[in-house]
Amino acid sequence: MAVLLSTKPAAMEMWRTALLAVDPTLEIRMFPDAGDPAAIEAAVVWTAHDMAELRRYPNLRLIVSMGAGVDHLLRPPGPPPDIPVARLVDRMLTTQMGEWVLLNVLRFHRQDLDYRAQQQSRIWEELPAPVTAETPVGFLGLGELGTHAAGLLRGLGFPVLGWSRRPKQLAGVETFHGAEGLVAMAARSRMLVCLLPLTPETRGIIDARLLGLLPRGAFLINGARGGHVVDADLLGALDSGQIAAAALDVFSPEPLPESHAYWSHPRVVMTPHAASITIPESAAPQVVENLHRARTGQKLLNLVDFTAGY
Repeated sequence: MAVLLSTKPAAMEMWRTALLAVDPTLEIRMFPDAGDPAAIEAAVVWTAHDMAELRRYPNLRLIVSMGAGVDHLLRPPGPPPDIPVARLVDRMLTTQMGEWVLLNVLRFHRQDLDYRAQQQSRIWEELPAPVTAETPVGFLGLGELGTHAAGLLRGLGFPVLGWSRRPKQLAGVETFHGAEGLVAMAARSRMLVCLLPLTPETRGIIDARLLGLLPRGAFLINGARGGHVVDADLLGALDSGQIAAAALDVFSPEPLPESHAYWSHPRVVMTPHAASITIPESAAPQVVENLHRARTGQKLLNLVDFTAGY
């Protein structure tokens, strides 16, 4: 039986090497060279793979997302019925996202965009010093990534707020849930960080209404999915000054079209979906462990809840 890999060509060989380092007995096939469809027992895939194509493999018993997000696997027609889907909960992914959030919170908190603009204009002027304890940071999403990033900011002295779909308790974080909780948290968040999974309920959650609830001059940081943001509403909020600046790592669509206004907007900081990149050597042991569990009928790690969408 074989494992099918499907991702960017440049990463395919790295994944193959990492999986074989954990289990040299694995037979690895790299899409589109799947060989006999009946031999494929697991598919380890990333965003571009067509879920309809996976219906070709009659003995498929496991699908693994190469990242923490799985919205790409849930697009119609979705994965084959009754085939379990697992996502990655990986220490390196969590660490990288925490670094990216911290980078951008501090970038905005310490007025980096304003100082860069002064440098370009050769202006030597000290700006008023920010007060960390008076700069609440609100998190949309308190899963693995949000919890870790919130802890980093709490350690620096930022007041941290957090919103989730269901009630949660997190040490040192003031938590909110539900529609009323979202309104209450937004009203107090000088910075809003989105690390939500993308589901039908969260798509477009960062719209004119939510942006308007934030204190004027707030900052937005989105490391989740581009589909969370209504682009026209964010651009309007940036141009009006309601949002002082935004750091965006994810977009809809990707790659971002060259004509998009984000590219040239002076108050937008962009990265190309690079905030948290899966490192095959770190993730491979978890993938192999799940494969072994699937073969022996054991409980799988990090299974996707299709009713919740993550």
